[in-house]
Amino acid sequence: MQQLTHADSKQKMSVNQKRTLLSTALGFALENMDVMFLSFSLSSIIAEFHISGGQAGLISSVTNLGMLLGGVVFGIIGDRIGRVKTFTYTIFIFAFATAGICFAQDLTLIYILRFIAGIGAGGEYGVGIALISENFNKNQVGRMSSIAAISGQIGSVLAAILAAIIIPTLGWNVLFAFGLLPIVQVFFIRRHLKESDAFLQSQQQQKNKKLSIAKSFGLLFKDMKTAYQTVALTFMVIVQISGYFGLMNWLPSIVQKQQQLNVSGSSVWMISTIIGMSLGMVTFGSILDKLGPRKAFGLFLIASALSVYGILLAKSALALIIAGAVIGFCSNGMFGGYGAVISLLYPTEIRSTANNVIVNVGRAIGGFSSVVIGLIMDHYSVFMVMASLSVMYLLSFIVMLSIPSFKKLHLN
Repeated sequence: MQQLTHADSKQKMSVNQKRTLLSTALGFALENMDVMFLSFSLSSIIAEFHISGGQAGLISSVTNLGMLLGGVVFGIIGDRIGRVKTFTYTIFIFAFATAGICFAQDLTLIYILRFIAGIGAGGEYGVGIALISENFNKNQVGRMSSIAAISGQIGSVLAAILAAIIIPTLGWNVLFAFGLLPIVQVFFIRRHLKESDAFLQSQQQQKNKKLSIAKSFGLLFKDMKTAYQTVALTFMVIVQISGYFGLMNWLPSIVQKQQQLNVSGSSVWMISTIIGMSLGMVTFGSILDKLGPRKAFGLFLIASALSVYGILLAKSALALIIAGAVIGFCSNGMFGGYGAVISLLYPTEIRSTANNVIVNVGRAIGGFSSVVIGLIMDHYSVFMVMASLSVMYLLSFIVMLSIPSFKKLHLN
């Protein structure tokens, strides 16, 4: 990683840093836009195919299984052939599979296309975060990762706007065609990106001793301390993804039912939630860079455990908007921090692999929260959903406190 002085960190970003941040941000925007396409289409898909809540939740879970496969494969590829090339491949896989849902006539094809889209999305995350961590000073990584994550929320806002316009007039299928929107821009920018000096130096050092797949994974568990760190971080990501995908996939439906809102009305509510997320990410990134991961995650995990109950107390449209913004701020403000911390805790030669394996195992397991929440919604109440999420955030807080490297990781 480039080691910059304090004075250097105040200077303007270089051209390659700007391109790195912009290309990563656009990639994350595309991914989040697609996630929200599914959220706003879910009610229509359930009605058209006459499926249960569990079957609907499985659409998101299948996506996360694809992310696991893509994360493992493209994480290793990114560590071997370079971040930039790998980044470009993943975006095309993800975008074309998303657009293919326009032509889906049955649930099986939706599952297949979502799995393929997940392969591309899973590879994209770790490579993008590795690029950021290797092109910015370590006391900037938290903020830059959060900026990229915030850009993902811009994609979510765009999805909400498009859903409100497209679904009532043209149908839910057409909405997914807009998954192709950022391709031209992303492809152009990524063609002009350069590999970081840190990666090139590491690649040169490893030239005569290429890591095998087994050794790449082995470095994630090379001793008891590292193995525990890997497992603990994976658990924390599982909780994060459970909250993120579970809430984002089901909150629009919950709000529509609770307040008898249509798609357009729930879109307004979701935009307020996304704005809350973005503000949370900015705040979390700054706290992470200044105070370290232990305090940053501690504050936000406790706040998340409490804030999820806000949706139960909201009895008016305005109260729901406020509750959504608070939940978004607390529970999803942490999203960009995991990649930043993983990148700082693992060496350059396995940085992409570490990010993709840890985050995508978390996605694959945590993604089943969509199925679980669907089943809970079928048989129990919204209170049970929120109580379960609250307990998980508290468990993540306890696990976070037990990670030894968090105590020693100082970003300044």
